[in-house]
Amino acid sequence: MININNPADIYALTWSPSRLGEALEILARKAGFLSSPADVPGLPENLDIEEDDAFEKWADSVVKPLSLEIEAVESPYADVEQMICGSGPALLRIPEETPCFLILLKGGRKSISVIAPDLSVKRIHPKPVRDALTYPLEAPLAEYVDDLLIQAGVSPERIEKTRKSLLQEQLSTARISGCWLMRLSPSTGFWKQLYHTRFQRYLGIIILSYIIAQIVSLLEWWVIGRGVFGGGFEQAWLWAWALLLFTGIPIGLLTGWAEYYLSVDVGALFKHRLLYGAMNLEPEDIRHQGSGQFLSRIMQSEGLDSLVMESGFNAVFALIQVCMAFGVLAKGTGSWYMSFALICWMVISFLICWRYYLTNREWSNTYREMTNELVEKMVGHRTRLAQEEPSHWHDDEDISLNKYLKLCEETDNIGLFLHAVIGRGWLIVGLAGIAYMFVTAPASKVALAISLGGIMLASQALDLFVGGIMSVVEAKRSWEQAAPLFKAAEKPKENLSVMAWTDLSRNTTEIGHPLVSCRDIVFRYREHSRAVLDRCNLNIYKGDHLLLEGPSGGGKSTLSSLIGGLRIPESGLMLLHGFDRQTIGTDAWRKRIVSAPQFHENHVLTETFSFNLLMGRRWPALPQDLEDAQTICRELGLGDLLNRMPAGFQQMIGESGWQLSHGERSRLYIARALLQQADIVILDESFAALDPENLRLALHCVLKRADTLLVIAHP
Repeated sequence: MININNPADIYALTWSPSRLGEALEILARKAGFLSSPADVPGLPENLDIEEDDAFEKWADSVVKPLSLEIEAVESPYADVEQMICGSGPALLRIPEETPCFLILLKGGRKSISVIAPDLSVKRIHPKPVRDALTYPLEAPLAEYVDDLLIQAGVSPERIEKTRKSLLQEQLSTARISGCWLMRLSPSTGFWKQLYHTRFQRYLGIIILSYIIAQIVSLLEWWVIGRGVFGGGFEQAWLWAWALLLFTGIPIGLLTGWAEYYLSVDVGALFKHRLLYGAMNLEPEDIRHQGSGQFLSRIMQSEGLDSLVMESGFNAVFALIQVCMAFGVLAKGTGSWYMSFALICWMVISFLICWRYYLTNREWSNTYREMTNELVEKMVGHRTRLAQEEPSHWHDDEDISLNKYLKLCEETDNIGLFLHAVIGRGWLIVGLAGIAYMFVTAPASKVALAISLGGIMLASQALDLFVGGIMSVVEAKRSWEQAAPLFKAAEKPKENLSVMAWTDLSRNTTEIGHPLVSCRDIVFRYREHSRAVLDRCNLNIYKGDHLLLEGPSGGGKSTLSSLIGGLRIPESGLMLLHGFDRQTIGTDAWRKRIVSAPQFHENHVLTETFSFNLLMGRRWPALPQDLEDAQTICRELGLGDLLNRMPAGFQQMIGESGWQLSHGERSRLYIARALLQQADIVILDESFAALDPENLRLALHCVLKRADTLLVIAHP
């Protein structure tokens, strides 16, 4: 470990901006994210590295092809050292006249590992790094604080502690930025991500601890058996038995500790992947699903990670106990018979468990269908009251409920049979075998005791096996719901470098190409059905304000979803800045073209008003973002709404925005689209719910702020 006493010495370990591309690649390889060298572009000369947002976009664009991602983090002044110790792999920007970067490989409580420019790994104390990060904030106050302490007569031994307390008080509201964490992208293979959580270490501890615990348990019974069959207990053997008994306590604590950290790490990774998969779903993948199906999916996938962990642990523990039971039975009387009987009983148990799985799967499907039907009928309850005869309201529910109850009864009966018969039934079979062997071939008391111990150990293993099977069935049922989200996280995405994309858009716009060009577009919702759009052509140039009118069902909204990148045409060519979607990438396309769909396809989340406004632009929001949002909202006539909300922008607006009127939600969608600062804004029926005065305000705001605009409306 290197001792650095002067914060200025930390600069000897930093990397210059010109080598930042190399530093990112070295960090990825040292952290184990890359197995071989990769070509990472360097930092562009015109990029301001002190602009956090621009730097993060560049860094994210260069590591994304490596299946990595960069996330900016910041910390309050008082917690900077804690942030440094908890980071890694990460980039730290060290402020000076020409900012440089510290490559943090691994954090730690007392020391951190950094990669020096000569590619060596150095261990240093985090305090000098903390001092270097906070120096720009502390420097203006340092002289004043030191003079104050001298005038106050603070003793030399207390001056450093007092100085630190005063600075923390003065800078309590300050936040330190300039830290970017590097991690695997959620789209990376799950097993690779799991490997980097170091789950194998915890899993190894759990298995080894359980094996040791079982061996200790066998030794305890061996000591007792030795005393019983020896006619008495010697004091030394009593002490040995007590020592073995107490040995189980730390082993149990170690197992519980490893299980806790393993479940936390794997659970966090699993939930992160499910969330990423949900965000990665294409609109067409879920458009046909109703709210009941979504509710059922959420209910079934809840706690899947804990079920998987529980079933996995039980399966491993049961296997260990069964193997030990075979070993014990092999040392007792009638070893061949008892071992064969245990194998047969295991096969019978497995067949019954398979029957339980099939029944439970059918029950789960019925439950899911009932949930979907119930929620969908709740949503359409008013229509049902008006159009359906009261005598037939519950016909379908009664049929589904009867089927559900029968399956519940069958599933419960099999589950009860498993719990009641498998473990205890083996005891009967095993004891019958001992009785038969005792009659036909009398054995010693020791052999009979060993066989009896093996039977009891196998009974415990079978009970654990049944519990594991129950958990496996529950996990399998939940997995069927979570699998589409889990697999969606690995969908390949086309990505273009952010800097390259910026250059392309600038060049193509300057030479007069249309922003969007649609050539001979054909689209149909189902194969062999009538084409909604048939050889459609459209050019949109920079500065155009277009109005697209037509009757309902004419394909206006379909065209807007194609232009916005929400759907893919069956044939034809669509270009943005002269490049197709495969070249630009889906994410970049959707950032450049922003659409506010029709009311039923737009959403308000259960969050603050500011989050619903700015979630498409950036979150957490910067002060400038909030200022722009407030200006646009007041231009759209939402000033009265902001004034009457007690918490202003931080007001929670309820599930689906139920606290907002129809017109207020429409203007929220318009503001959300405008705040994304896209090249083209598409508004689909966004003005239909506005009264004349608010319509005038909204039109004036949109025409002023949307450089290129496409409005869809009925004639």
